[in-house]
Amino acid sequence: MSKATSAFQAIKNKAKLLKREAFVLYFAYKDHRVAWYAKLFAICVVAYAFSPIDLIPDFIPVLGYLDDIILVPLGIWFALKLIPKTVITDCREKAQELLAKGKPKNWVVGVLFILIWILCGILVSWYLYKWLLAF
Repeated sequence: MSKATSAFQAIKNKAKLLKREAFVLYFAYKDHRVAWYAKLFAICVVAYAFSPIDLIPDFIPVLGYLDDIILVPLGIWFALKLIPKTVITDCREKAQELLAKGKPKNWVVGVLFILIWILCGILVSWYLYKWLLAF
């Protein structure tokens, strides 16, 4: 096996691990043993990880994938540090079962995320428009 193939396989394995950890955070969000601030941070990380819209668009060279490579894993790592180990263990089992069945597709939630991003874009644009006209 060549170095490129093994490096690609290592990246692929890390991506699967990140996907599983994002589902762990999703299940931890629903757990009553998790503090409210950890739930809030976890759901924000999960929403950003699964959102089709990025903070830095992917078409921007190098910087476009920076959030996917650095921000998402860092957010997942930090969120996992806020959650008790027993909850993480339970949620990892649930996530493993879910991924073994196949990734769920929820189009309603997907559309909801897109509408929220559009609404945020409209609000930011409106505030910028008002702010720029104030001068």
